[in-house]
Amino acid sequence: MANRQKILIVDDDHNIAELISLYLTKECFETLILNDGESVMGAITSFAPNLILLDLMLPGMDGYQVCREVRIKYSIPIIMLSAKGEVFDKVLGLELGADDYIEKPFDSKELVARVKAVLRRYKPTASVPQSSRDKCVEYQDLIVNLTNYSVTYMGSNVDMPPKELELLYFLASSPNHVFTREQLLDQIWGYEYIGDTRTVDVHIKRLREKIKDHANWKISTIWGIGYKFEVR
Repeated sequence: MANRQKILIVDDDHNIAELISLYLTKECFETLILNDGESVMGAITSFAPNLILLDLMLPGMDGYQVCREVRIKYSIPIIMLSAKGEVFDKVLGLELGADDYIEKPFDSKELVARVKAVLRRYKPTASVPQSSRDKCVEYQDLIVNLTNYSVTYMGSNVDMPPKELELLYFLASSPNHVFTREQLLDQIWGYEYIGDTRTVDVHIKRLREKIKDHANWKISTIWGIGYKFEVR
């Protein structure tokens, strides 16, 4: 069981947290439950989760604050859980670094499917055969490596969540090719994701905050269509 992936469940509703833990344990995940946000950073150090399920309405430090704190130091995938279904709440969660957003009440099968989908796309550094080196794109002052999920910009490592990195890699892998928001949503989030195209806009905005326009390349908006990685 040493290879079981670990899920950190953060929810102040004990019954919901236990229920989520039961669903995931049946799928052979190892779980740890926390009922407050203040304990999350310490648990990351001691438990080393592969993914965090984070409720928004927590006592003291709410889920938004927790997400912000986690993103400062870690790129662990985060799925937010909330009874708030408004677009504003979803967009805010994504802007802060969440990888997905699930509304309560949720179906147990959907929850497990979302967890598995996010984990499939996030594969930490591992021993990789030489043939996998093609999963790396390089431009002047920019290296995006999908093999070990790393981004080097202007000689420094840039920490970013899996979805941001995958989006950057996908665009940079096809320079000057225009992709619609729907195409990007399908390619990066897949058919399991239930959301709107604003998700793409939020992630592009976060990428631009970290990866500035270069003299030789940039992420360009094609108004009314989508985005492209423009190489001059």
